[in-house]
Amino acid sequence: MQSGVVQMDDMSGIMKSIIKSAEAANKPEEGDYYDEDGFLVCGNCHTRRQVEIDMPDLERVPFDPDAKVRKKVPVSCRCRAEKQRRLELREQQEKELQAIEALKKQSLMDERLRSATFDHFKKTEYNAWNLKLCLRFAEHFDEMLEKNQGLLFYGGVGTGKTFAAACIANYLLDHRVPVVMTSFVKLLDTMKGFQSDDQAMIAKLNKAKLLIIDDLGAERSTDTALEKVYNIVDSRYRAKRPVILTTNLGIDEMKETLDIRYSRIYDRIFEMCYPMQFKGQSWRKVEAAYRFDEMRKFLEGN
Repeated sequence: MQSGVVQMDDMSGIMKSIIKSAEAANKPEEGDYYDEDGFLVCGNCHTRRQVEIDMPDLERVPFDPDAKVRKKVPVSCRCRAEKQRRLELREQQEKELQAIEALKKQSLMDERLRSATFDHFKKTEYNAWNLKLCLRFAEHFDEMLEKNQGLLFYGGVGTGKTFAAACIANYLLDHRVPVVMTSFVKLLDTMKGFQSDDQAMIAKLNKAKLLIIDDLGAERSTDTALEKVYNIVDSRYRAKRPVILTTNLGIDEMKETLDIRYSRIYDRIFEMCYPMQFKGQSWRKVEAAYRFDEMRKFLEGN
């Protein structure tokens, strides 16, 4: 019985401490006033900073939680509540930005591609349809994830495949979707550090909801390298996690290969990915020609 009284007294002390802290944080400020009912009112928004409630009598000895008294307790007025709401919103936005930045650092994406966005996508007669499909894929990624639907970007060098993939990656990262974007060459080099435990690296990759691998076909054609490529692609299939691949290979070249080492990789890719051809003049050649012309004019003093 004595123990119960002690616990009640402890509760009374805790509640007193909480109320005192709230009252200390709710002291009258310049311009505040008391209305005709004795409630503290904000001098700015003219709403009450106190309300009256039934609460336990904290002065009663021994403390009895069923004994109630009417007491004024502090609350936020309208303008202070709005200020607090804006503060919490700003803190939440900062946390989200920090989370996005953390995801981008973990994405393995080249620094030069982190600024790639659909707004910066150079639209031409050749890529307008692809731009529409890429944006739709990104906007409906939850559905693509559920269907384990990936994409295969194929076409000549410099036609915008990597940039389009990076646009999708950055769109999703900005929406806090974990994405990893790298190349098979870099990936295979990284896997060397895992030695015989390739599954550890593959498991790490599969934590990303979308895996983007650039430049399929540029990897070394050794049995070991191709086995790793297959395991990476196949693991995404089994984990039901989509993948986007880019390649300079032609679609017929991939479909008609007689090399079983490649054919089983490509068969799995065609099962998972919707093929999209990228056409048109090489952006790299256009940019190189522009830079050459600008340098020539500079050197000639024009």
